Amino acid sequence: MDNFFEKKEKIFGLKTLERDLLLYRVMPRLVLEIIRKYFRLTVDGRENLPSTGGAIIVPNHSGYAGFDAFMIGNEIRNSTKRVPRILAHHLWFIHKTISIPLEKMGITEATMNNGLGLLKKKNIIILFPEGEYGNFKPIRKRYRLQEFKRGFVRMALLTKTPIIPTVVIGAEETHITLSQLKFTKFLIGTILPLPLNFIPLPAKWKIKFLKPIYLDYPPSAAEDHDLVHKISRQVREMIQFNIDQELRKRRFVYLK
Repeated sequence: MDNFFEKKEKIFGLKTLERDLLLYRVMPRLVLEIIRKYFRLTVDGRENLPSTGGAIIVPNHSGYAGFDAFMIGNEIRNSTKRVPRILAHHLWFIHKTISIPLEKMGITEATMNNGLGLLKKKNIIILFPEGEYGNFKPIRKRYRLQEFKRGFVRMALLTKTPIIPTVVIGAEETHITLSQLKFTKFLIGTILPLPLNFIPLPAKWKIKFLKPIYLDYPPSAAEDHDLVHKISRQVREMIQFNIDQELRKRRFVYLK
């Protein structure tokens, strides 16, 4: 009788694993490949993605729906056969109904401890230093980088991990934010977008992975606030420069 229940548990356990693999790995990848074609996505700088070891992917953040995170992750997987981990805003993790599926898809709450833990295990992580202020910025501020949070610099210094600045063009025009809603009474410091559209518009996308930045400092440099601020500003300026270059080359947003 004990053997019967043990076999049953193994069978159902296997079915659960297969179901999770289908729901949280296979299906999302199929959907992302369809979206990739819809956006006519082009990618530059694949050679800058590491085949082994940790790395911090630092992109501009735009388009309130967060498609940029998933599209970047999909391209990293296509290029390196590695599954990157996305660090997301804490509001996505306030209830297990949402947080459990996200975690199964490789999305983790954006905290310093989580980021350090993943990097120490030699993962590639995707981290947006602009946070919600970039993701939810109104269309009138499109492609103008917001202030960077500096945790990614400290993570890089503490783990001797390269930073890979990344540029995303197209997300701003895919999901358009008209304005920001700021909550100061019940959710202090929280902002939410006022969207124009919910169905993604067919803007042409481009993702560009820039050359890795290796920080030649000891881990103790993470406590040097001036240095951390300087490095963060330099990374921000590099991304903004490349965004401006790509925008000058772009001829059409929604047409081929």
